[in-house]
Amino acid sequence: MTLPGGRSRAIGVNDSVTFEDLPVGTYAVELQSVAWNCEREDGVPLKTSMVVSVGGTERVRFPVLCGPVVVLDEAHNNYHTLSGRYRPFDELLRRNGFVARTSSAAFTAAALAGVDVLVISNALNVQNPTIWSAPTPSAFTTEEIAGVKTWVEGGGALFLIADHMPFPGTAEELAAAFGVKFRNGFAFDTLQLRNPKPCLLEPEIQILRRSDGSLGAHPLTNGRNASERVDSVATFTGQAFEPTASPEPLLVFGSTAVQLFPTTAWEFSASTEPVGVDGWPQASVREMGSGRAAFFGEAAMFSTQTCFGGAVPMGMNSPLAEQNGQLLLNVLRWLIRELG
Repeated sequence: MTLPGGRSRAIGVNDSVTFEDLPVGTYAVELQSVAWNCEREDGVPLKTSMVVSVGGTERVRFPVLCGPVVVLDEAHNNYHTLSGRYRPFDELLRRNGFVARTSSAAFTAAALAGVDVLVISNALNVQNPTIWSAPTPSAFTTEEIAGVKTWVEGGGALFLIADHMPFPGTAEELAAAFGVKFRNGFAFDTLQLRNPKPCLLEPEIQILRRSDGSLGAHPLTNGRNASERVDSVATFTGQAFEPTASPEPLLVFGSTAVQLFPTTAWEFSASTEPVGVDGWPQASVREMGSGRAAFFGEAAMFSTQTCFGGAVPMGMNSPLAEQNGQLLLNVLRWLIRELG
């Protein structure tokens, strides 16, 4: 906190500082900066003024929110950003005690210092931002993948989201470092869709439920109390990844689900053979050393999009996705060990 004349002092969270023996007059008071894990409340200025009178005491308050730091990667041609498709993701975090940041830096030990949760959503290699065709090389360098793995093993938390093709292909090597086998395709339930498509009508949206086992019972889906329990979520296509021994599945496809593997996104033909994905997960979590990681094969479920001229919502705004936002919060709380 700084006053005119160079008078400045550091101030802690929920703390106060006192400036004594100030001459009578009007003063500009400024909070020059906040800690990495804090941010000012929306709409609250960091600079104000006060009038000091003879023998009087004036108080100035700067509301600041502090919490776990969630950093969304924006260094890898990401299709989802906090100021773009994941603005609702950002807003939900801020309303629930998290501090949301972005990063345009490569993954290094220095870049990950002070990060509680690293979120990577739909990263792309430099050759794929507008060309969604094979090949889909890794969005991350070998050094970055090794660095993220070491960081998680040392206590970090990774939230890796890779939707339908081409996103699983560009994140495949990073997922593999954690024992997760992403598949570069489009997964869907044949009872609801003939072929995947960018916009879904409400009957075509897949619902995964605790009652039929497609949504798993886990401390993450149970929440901290009954109000946080998740019993169903909606998904909007995405990928299915191969089952492996280590990660615990959260969302699982059933016997009528298949996956298609086109060479170009959204281009399907009679030669695009379906592969059955009964029992394949669309989301899983695992412990890794001292850290934790979550893997999701669907990104739209944490956005708020609309289709058909705004007539049909797709994402957390869908009437069928009332608990998608709670699932997102539970994932983050599990990653920082507030759950399980």
